[in-house]
Amino acid sequence: MSVKESDRGRRVRRIAPVLAAVLSAGTLAATGTGAASAEPCPDVQVVFARGTFEAPGAGYIGDAFVDALRTQPELGGKSVAVSPVNYPASLDFMAAADGVVDTSNQLRGLAERCPDTKTVLGGYSQGAAVISYVTQDTIPPGLTLPPGITGPMAPEIANHIAAVALFGKPSNGFLNFLVRDAPPVTVGPLYAGKTIEQCIPTDPICSPSGNDNAAHGAYIVDGMTDQAADFAARLVASKTAHNPVELSGQHS
Repeated sequence: MSVKESDRGRRVRRIAPVLAAVLSAGTLAATGTGAASAEPCPDVQVVFARGTFEAPGAGYIGDAFVDALRTQPELGGKSVAVSPVNYPASLDFMAAADGVVDTSNQLRGLAERCPDTKTVLGGYSQGAAVISYVTQDTIPPGLTLPPGITGPMAPEIANHIAAVALFGKPSNGFLNFLVRDAPPVTVGPLYAGKTIEQCIPTDPICSPSGNDNAAHGAYIVDGMTDQAADFAARLVASKTAHNPVELSGQHS
């Protein structure tokens, strides 16, 4: 699946205000409990946050990642379910905090209902920033917490997360260009060892040297969703956290 270059360019131009807003979401755990579910517990649950302006669901990057994950031989026919992060993914930047709240609720609910399920977190672009903030274990100094968020997510939740896959996560330089003194979008220490960050070298959102707007929409055609699926499947199968891995694709 591919995205027209004009669409990719618009995506990059539109995402800038959203990324500044995601900073207000913080790094944090939600109040309340995860929604109850009558569905049977899957072997693997993917929780994925789509990119800006994508329709509700996992988004085209998320769908490709899940499709690739389901074909990995390491999973040996295990059931793989997907649960999109419920947030606007729009230019209403205060609403980006909804993604942090929803993800935290989903993860806590899964840990309670399905303790044996291996969860894979994922996000693309703005969604990658949201997922990164969810994993952090500290609150940036001076940050005012949005409604529904009380503090970092409980550390024991990390035991239920097998892998994290991020695509086109905004670089700190890109964020600081938009918002001076913006807190860094980094993965928390409990999750860093099982995270793969996919960044096409020419993608200006995630790469300091990037100069090709179209690259931000090329993670499928560059094979990076397949690479991330292989990474996640190996961690699910082994139940072993690896060192952080960052793979680079060759944009064509």
